[in-house]
Parts: sequence; structure tokens; C-alpha cells
Amino acid sequence: MPIQRLINGFKAFREEYYGKRPGFFRGLVEQGQSPDVMVIACSDSRVSPSIIAKAEPGELFVVRNVANLVPPFKPGSSYHGTGAAIEFAVRDLKVHDIIVLGHSHCGGIRRLCENQDEFKDRHFLDSWMSIIQVADKDEFQGEERLRYVEKEALKISLNNLLTFPWLRERVDSGDLKLHGWLFDLEAGMLLSYGRPDSWEQL
Repeated sequence: MPIQRLINGFKAFREEYYGKRPGFFRGLVEQGQSPDVMVIACSDSRVSPSIIAKAEPGELFVVRNVANLVPPFKPGSSYHGTGAAIEFAVRDLKVHDIIVLGHSHCGGIRRLCENQDEFKDRHFLDSWMSIIQVADKDEFQGEERLRYVEKEALKISLNNLLTFPWLRERVDSGDLKLHGWLFDLEAGMLLSYGRPDSWEQL
């Protein structure tokens, strides 16, 4: 049973961190969290930032959403889960790096590009994906189109981060660095986006 496997996994986790390393979480509780890195990742079950980076508890401040998108800065009365996480990470935790972690074969990107008929009645998904509508290009088709939009979407999110004024201030001062990473699920490779418009394997 999937749930029982998760329960067993928790027991193994508890033994590792509370049984064999009793001071580990005590320190996290007493000292609070102070991660240096924020990761904005996709909700996709195949892409876990902590597993990919083999990060310990307390190392990464992570927010996950469909297609790892960053909406532009737009305060208002509506709910802003991703914006709230960015604000907390930058203004309160004072992280030094933010990684936007995209990945290949993203379901949200496929939804944007193909707009599948069987999912026409979704209440939130399409408006969320419209954040990167400009990334979709008709001159590409099939898998080539999806791979192109996955990369373009990541660049849009990086640019949208810079619309947050207090984040932009820290980037301009050199206190905060932004990174765009793309995890290739098939090849098991991690690509990094650099300017001007280039990708390299990490």
C-alpha cells in the first residue's frame, strides 16, 4: 500500500535523524531555520529538489507549484502563495541564492502547448499557465515545442523575479544571485541557464 510505504519511510527518517543524530533537529528547533538557498520548483512528483541535490533538512527553502512559475510582482487582495514564499525567503530569511528549477516533460507546459480537450473544465490551471503564454511558439511542433517552451518559461520566471522591488535591490547590490536550472528527466542531466541566452551542463 502506498500510504503504508510512506509511514515506513517516516519511521526510517525518524530513526536516522532522531535516533542516530539526536542533536540535529534539536539544533534546527533551537536556532531556527537559516537556509542560504531558495528553490522554486515544480509540483511534479518526479522532481524533488531535496532529493536531486541530496540536501539535508534546513538547507533549502522550497516552494513548489505547477510548472515552477513565478508570477510578476502584483500586490493585491487575492492569494499569492508563491509571492509570499519569495517575500519571506528574501526579506526575512535573507537567502543568498534563488534557483528556479524547471524540468523536461512538464505536465503544465504540455497543458499550455496542447490545451488537451479532456481537461477543459479546470478552474485554476489555465489562468496560472497564462503567466508564460508568451513562451509558446507555433513554429515548433511536438516534443521540440515542449522542450523549447520549458526553457523559455524558466527564463520568464527569472525575469519576473526581478519585478519584485526588494528582490531587485538585493540582486543589484550583489547580495542575491538568481539561477535557472533545468533537470532533464530522461538523461539525468542538470542544465544551467546563463546570459546571453546559453545553457550549459552542470
